[in-house]
Amino acid sequence: MLLITAGIYARGFSRLHRQMPDRFPIWRLAMFMAGIAALFIAVASPLEELDDLLLQIHMTQHLLLMLVAPSLLLAGAPAIALVRGLPPRIARAIVGPILRSDVVRRFFAWLTDPLVCWIAFVVATWGWHLPATFQLALRSDGWHVVEHVCFFTTALMFWYPVIQPWPSAARWPRWAMLPYLLLADGQNTILAALFMFSDRLIYPFYATSPQVAGFTPLGDQVVAGAIMWVPGSIFYLVPAALIMFQMLAPQSLSRQSAHEADFHRRVTREVPAAPHL
Repeated sequence: MLLITAGIYARGFSRLHRQMPDRFPIWRLAMFMAGIAALFIAVASPLEELDDLLLQIHMTQHLLLMLVAPSLLLAGAPAIALVRGLPPRIARAIVGPILRSDVVRRFFAWLTDPLVCWIAFVVATWGWHLPATFQLALRSDGWHVVEHVCFFTTALMFWYPVIQPWPSAARWPRWAMLPYLLLADGQNTILAALFMFSDRLIYPFYATSPQVAGFTPLGDQVVAGAIMWVPGSIFYLVPAALIMFQMLAPQSLSRQSAHEADFHRRVTREVPAAPHL
């Protein structure tokens, strides 16, 4: 499935790159493919086989699913490229009517509301890290898949207002993404601290796992918390810093305004035509 998605995107991207090289430079293709690679590592590499042995492996997997893969995929501006990469008959007969449906448009508008995105992401993060639900996912392959789907879909929602992939319009002013990201980092820090400073094993499941590389279950839990804390914070704070720099640079603001105006012109012309090309 990942290879099929990558192939469809690459086919659509090649067409868009020829038509709009400024809007679809090569780095977008690289970002999307890196996102596909991150997903592959998370769900189809040895990480998937080792996550029930070490909590730190499980947290690395979650980091890829919630921070790395979604942000890279959205940076590739995948919406139009995926539509353009489909066979024309499928695009016209199936995808086009769905995208033009008022029900779908209203649902997508609700789904990408920044407040809804933030709440869904935080609820999924904390809900699946409760001992009962986390260990349920460890013991059941089916629930493990549900856990990963929840993480990935709510992460796509969370990063959507931050990255604002073309062709989408901002729902909140750009400055609002600063508290959006900082509050997300705050809740991530609290959760990570619980792992690092707890004097008891949060997930007893790992007490019965064989020791790997000399890690005790409690030491493994501390490392897992550090993985959640340090790399996790970087993924929240670096975008916040970039947004702040953009806001403080007058030239960046003028370019952003020009891009927004260009967006409204292009989206009117090209998005309805996307299923036909």
